[in-house]
Amino acid sequence: MSATTAALPEIGSIAPDFTLRDQWGADVTLSGFRGVSPVALVFFPLAFTGVCTGELCELRDNIAVFADAGVQLVGISVDSTATLREFADREGLPFPLLSDFWPHGAVARSYGAFIEDRGFATRATVVVNNSGLVHSAFAASPGEARDLGAYRQAIASL
Repeated sequence: MSATTAALPEIGSIAPDFTLRDQWGADVTLSGFRGVSPVALVFFPLAFTGVCTGELCELRDNIAVFADAGVQLVGISVDSTATLREFADREGLPFPLLSDFWPHGAVARSYGAFIEDRGFATRATVVVNNSGLVHSAFAASPGEARDLGAYRQAIASL
């Protein structure tokens, strides 16, 4: 991970709450999932880029990993809601994509996942449990895809 990225949240800490708009313009608030389902927050640099498209399509193709465990998968990037809607439609992504567009990257910053000198999030994943606590966190550099096995391991240990 880049030296310009802060550390991801500590395991067992309260996940920073936020409200962001999804690709349909609806507000999604992290604390709204408390007591309902765990959430996998998948920060990604930019829609329509090669590695991001490949990664999110792999998650789409393996959505049962999340659904079978009752985990809500959520993608987050600095793209606009309109861009995220087109991206989700074009790639058939069946999960919410949240826009961290304005204030630019504020949520990614609060999770230690924003790369200041690049202006977008790194590839960070934070799994938040039913109680709103950080259960696991892992990351890869912007040019590398995260391993699906890391998701499986994080979800299996919930």
